[in-house]
Amino acid sequence: MNFYINQTIQINYLRVEGISNSSVLQIGSAGSIKTLANLYNTGRYAEAAPPVTGEVFEEEPTTIFVPLTAPSV
Repeated sequence: MNFYINQTIQINYLRVEGISNSSVLQIGSAGSIKTLANLYNTGRYAEAAPPVTGEVFEEEPTTIFVPLTAPSV
């Protein structure tokens, strides 16, 4: 079965707080979403970052976690 969708989308304002490595931003309909990962050296670093130390940060996380429930049947 084939579906043909014609749509017009007008976005007056779109604010995206952040995009991470596995984020998907979809506007409109998509028949399939293909993965793509690009890594860029935007800071023009010439050497690797220093190794991570065992420091513990005492600040509260700024991320708000939303409890998820199992889908109801």
